[in-house]
Amino acid sequence: MVREKKYTLTIALITSLFFLWGLANNMTDTLLAAFKRIMSMTDAQTSLIQTAFYGAYFVLAIPAALYIRRFSYKSGILLGLGLFIIGALLFYPASKTMMYGHFLAALFILAGGLSILETSANPFILSLGSEETATQRLNMAQSFNPIGSIVGVIISKFVILSELNSASQQEREIMDGLELQQVQAAELSAVMQAYVGLAFLLVIFWLAIRMVKMPLDVDSDRGNLGQAFSRLFKNRNYIFGVVAQFFYVGAQIGVWSFTIRYVMGELDLDEDHAANYYIASLVAFTISRFIATSLMRYVKPAKLLVILSLMAVVLSLFVSFGSGFIGVYALVAISGCMSLMFPTIYGLACEGLGTDRKIGGSGLIMAILGGAVITYFQGVLSDHFNSVNISYLAPMVCFVVVAIYGAVHLNKQAGKLRS
Repeated sequence: MVREKKYTLTIALITSLFFLWGLANNMTDTLLAAFKRIMSMTDAQTSLIQTAFYGAYFVLAIPAALYIRRFSYKSGILLGLGLFIIGALLFYPASKTMMYGHFLAALFILAGGLSILETSANPFILSLGSEETATQRLNMAQSFNPIGSIVGVIISKFVILSELNSASQQEREIMDGLELQQVQAAELSAVMQAYVGLAFLLVIFWLAIRMVKMPLDVDSDRGNLGQAFSRLFKNRNYIFGVVAQFFYVGAQIGVWSFTIRYVMGELDLDEDHAANYYIASLVAFTISRFIATSLMRYVKPAKLLVILSLMAVVLSLFVSFGSGFIGVYALVAISGCMSLMFPTIYGLACEGLGTDRKIGGSGLIMAILGGAVITYFQGVLSDHFNSVNISYLAPMVCFVVVAIYGAVHLNKQAGKLRS
C-alpha cells in the first residue's frame, strides 16, 4: 500500500491514457456505420477498418515491448502518444483525397500508437504495487477506459453520425458524380474534424507526461531475450491467456462494431438514433466494471470471469435468435458482462511472470488482433446470411473460450491450495 501511494501521481497520469485509447477505440467502431453509408460498402468491406486498426496492434506490440525494455515505460508512452497524434492528424489529408485506403493508413498509424501505449501502460500499472493486488489495480485503471469509450461515441454521434446525409445507397447510386462527391466530401469532413480535434487534446497530454518524473524501470527485465521467450512459451497459463485474450477482444469489437447496425434493423432507426443504444451499452460496461472491481475483494477474479462469460453466451443467443427490444436489450446487457474481461485475462495471464512481464505483456496486446479477425469473420457471416443477428454467433463462441480459460485458471488455483 505504501508503495502504491508513492506512485499516486504516476498512476493517475497513466490511468488517463486508458481513457484516451477508449475514446479512440469507440470512435473507430462508429466508423463502420459511417463508411457503410458514405461509400455504400458491404459489412465485410467496412470491417477492414477494424482489420487496419487491430492489425496495427499485432504488428507493433513486440517492437513496443523491445523499446520499453531497452528504455523505459515512460519512453514507450511518449512514443505511443506521438504516433497517436500523427495518425489522428492524417485524417485531414485523407478527407481531401477521399480515398478509403488513406483513411485505413491513418487508422493503422493511429492504432500503432495505441499498441505502444497499451504495451507500456498495462504492465506499468501492474508493476506499481504489490503482486497480490495487481489484477484489481489494473481493473481499476481500466475502469476509465469505458468512460473514454462513452465520450468517443458521443463525439461520433454529434460530430460524425449526425452529419451523415440521409440519402440511402439506392439514392446515391442515381446521383451524378459531382453531386455524390459533394455529399461524401461533407461527410468525410465531419470524420476529419473529430480526429484532428482529438489530436490537439493529445498534445496536451503528451506535454504533461513529458514533464512529470516517473519511475524509469520498476521491474527491470533486461536479461536474455531468447530465454524470456522460451520461458513464456512453456508457461501454459500465459499461452492460454493470450488465446483467451484474442477471442475476448474479437468478441468485444464484434459486439460493438455491429451494435448500431443491429439496432437500426430491429428498431427501424437511423445511425444517429441507433447510436444511443451503443452509448447505453458503454454505460452498462462502465458501471459493471466498477462493480466487478469492487467484487474482486470478495470473489476470485477467475470465478467472476467464468460467471460473466457464461452469461454473455446466453445473451448472445438472445441477440442472434431474438428480435425487437428483447434482442436489443440482450445486446446492451452483453456489454455489462464484458466489462471485467480484458484486464482480468491480462492480470491472470501475467501472474508469476516476474521479469518477463514486459515481453509477456506484448503477447497479450498482440492478441488484440482478434478484433480484426473475428470482426471480419462476423461481417462475412452477416453478408452471407444477410443477417446481422446471426453474425452474433461469432462472439458467442468467443465467450465460450473465455469461460474455459477462467475455469482452467480456477482449477489451477484449487490445485495449488490442495497441494
